[in-house]
Amino acid sequence: MAKEYRVDLDALDEVVRKLNGVLKDMNGTKGKAGSGTFLPSSSLGKKYVEHEMLHKAHADMKAFIEDEIVGKIEKLVEDFGQKSKKTKEAYDDAEHENNIH
Repeated sequence: MAKEYRVDLDALDEVVRKLNGVLKDMNGTKGKAGSGTFLPSSSLGKKYVEHEMLHKAHADMKAFIEDEIVGKIEKLVEDFGQKSKKTKEAYDDAEHENNIH
């Protein structure tokens, strides 16, 4: 006799909702990483040997945070949310088919 398994579709739906909330919150984080960390070149002073090196280091780190950290986390959450949504839809369709037959 085969064992039956049930999928909690409400729980899957909740996962999708929470992941969408995380993405919404991350938009604020991405904005802060982009504009909240802006540092005008003149704020580091002027006319000294390390000035350009410091400004470039800051710009490089800012880009790294935006793209490599926040951007990749955002993509991971978005991918997981889309896969969870597709999984829920597939289970919904299967359940609907089983109820018809």
